Amino acid sequence: MKKILYLFITAVCLLTSASAVAQKNEKPFVIPELREWKGGTGTFAVTDGTRIVYPKNSPELAAVAAQFAADYKKMFGTELAVAEGAAKKGDIALTIKKDKKLGNEGYTIKIGNKVEIAATTATGAFWATRTILQMTETGGVGLPQGTIRDWPDYAMRGFMLDCGRKYIPIEFLREYVEFMAYYKMNTFQIHLNDNGFKQFFGHDWSKTQSAFRLESEYFPGLTARDGYYTKQEFIDFQKLAEGLFVEIIPEIDVPAHSLAFTKYRPEIGSTEYGVDHLDLFKEETYQFVDSLFDEYLKGDNPVFRGKRVHVGTDEYSNRDKAVVEQFRHFTNHCLTLVEGYGKQAMAWGALTHAQGDTPVKVDNIILSAWYNGYADPAKMIELGYDLVSIPDGYLYIVPAAGYYYDYLNCKHLYEAWTPAQIGNQKFDERHPKIKGGMFAVWNDHPGNGISCNDIHYRVYPAMQTLAVKMWTGAEPKLPYEQFDQARTALSDAPGININGRYNGNFEFQKEVVMPGAKNDIKNIGEEYSVSFTVEAAKEQKGTVLFCDGVSTVYLCDPIEGKIGFSRDGYLNTFNYSLFPGEKARITISGDRNETKLYVDGKLIETLAKTTLYFNEGGKDKMYYTSTLVFPLAEAGNFKSKVSNLIVVNKKDNPQ
Repeated sequence: MKKILYLFITAVCLLTSASAVAQKNEKPFVIPELREWKGGTGTFAVTDGTRIVYPKNSPELAAVAAQFAADYKKMFGTELAVAEGAAKKGDIALTIKKDKKLGNEGYTIKIGNKVEIAATTATGAFWATRTILQMTETGGVGLPQGTIRDWPDYAMRGFMLDCGRKYIPIEFLREYVEFMAYYKMNTFQIHLNDNGFKQFFGHDWSKTQSAFRLESEYFPGLTARDGYYTKQEFIDFQKLAEGLFVEIIPEIDVPAHSLAFTKYRPEIGSTEYGVDHLDLFKEETYQFVDSLFDEYLKGDNPVFRGKRVHVGTDEYSNRDKAVVEQFRHFTNHCLTLVEGYGKQAMAWGALTHAQGDTPVKVDNIILSAWYNGYADPAKMIELGYDLVSIPDGYLYIVPAAGYYYDYLNCKHLYEAWTPAQIGNQKFDERHPKIKGGMFAVWNDHPGNGISCNDIHYRVYPAMQTLAVKMWTGAEPKLPYEQFDQARTALSDAPGININGRYNGNFEFQKEVVMPGAKNDIKNIGEEYSVSFTVEAAKEQKGTVLFCDGVSTVYLCDPIEGKIGFSRDGYLNTFNYSLFPGEKARITISGDRNETKLYVDGKLIETLAKTTLYFNEGGKDKMYYTSTLVFPLAEAGNFKSKVSNLIVVNKKDNPQ
């Protein structure tokens, strides 16, 4: 009896031990959070022999496989073969399989002795590859075995960027498409025209900043001179997005926010409501608007390639009934105009503000629900409109403006917001009339020093947070504090590091910096100190120390010959010049708020946020930003001797 009892206890212990060894794999951290995870045991190892396999006669999956292989190599250095046919042990397989619950963008991943991706469309298969890339980035090349089922709550998950008040280079927009795709954000609205506020330009409309950012052949001279996109650049940009399953929604904003158009055609400007408004009672206005949209929508291969176009139509006066009715007429005109070219029309919600009798088209129209006082969401739904949730009180970033948000309240958004929350109105989750959500960056203050890098500082945490909330919806399982800590381990996108963000203790050194030399590191931001010894020669004004195609650091700035830097058309200088023959240890240190200069360990100057005052008595003010993501890609053609370069991701750390 004792022997039997002993054998029984031994067996139980062995089973318990085996169970502990075979503990199920925990849910991987990815953004957006996985909807369903069933953990297995062990890992799948990606090796040089791993293939990405897709079925025969499946060109869409072939393209997904090729993109996946290219991104994997960028991120991890391993080149995976892409093959057509049947998968075998050790492969990653892509297939199309019907599954009603997954919808158009859902997917499953089974990770065992091979990885099997199944999706109802190529879109879902592509999102699955983003999941695998993120799992690899956070967990290493050994993928935990288990089964994933994943699908989004909302079809439109997006971001809007104001390119009218601030020129955003096409290269940045292209990187942002890849950035959005990495987080399964699929809608990118490009706000192509706008203007600054006249109080910052001497209350003179003729001097007030305005811009239309597209090349125009119909209207020579309309295109902004401080930065624009050629038609071919914009077409290629949209093609890139299509390949990454991101929709580009171009927006031409009329009849308010239209100073760029009225400067070009003064006769269509309103004398009653401000010349940044179009005159809605003139036939010439309609002729101009019709021709403008025609230029980008006509033909079999239009400049605006996607299925949707946004026509603006917001923030016009409702002073009297006549202008309200004419605004409604104009809005209806623009919506039907765009539809006539086979596109779905979108507009900013303004029909509560402009409540009237003139009919405005409802069917197949999407309103951007931004402020309930302008368009009451419940009433718009009752009328029959579809909505995109973009409430200003939650989701508007206006960099360094002192109103709305400088940085979104990501904790609150993560814990309490979904697209079903529009202002103070809460709808059912996945309401059929709420097609999704977006957030926005408005560059209201031209001249405030804000750079594209400054924009990215603000967008990066918001994009990650809202990717969760627009995909997973109301119930992310991971507490915010854990999410916020884990999210920074993920890249902007495969092969992309916009602001030079480095985790851990990072250090880059170079004994001698030769003129014209190239470095492996493009730039460094977040927090950094860049130190070097200079034996100064007589330099020409404008002598570059380092540049990266976006930013430039000067040994001798173009105006006063000081140490300084430029980016996005802004020149910032320190009150320090190098004398010929001087030998000094220079450190430039910065973060997302300020930039400092140290000489021989002594702080010389801090360039931080300053206040600019305008008009008599400084009644109007703007905050100016002097940050720098330090460029390192290429050395300039200086005469001085530069040596002992040390770059660390620590602030205020002269080396």
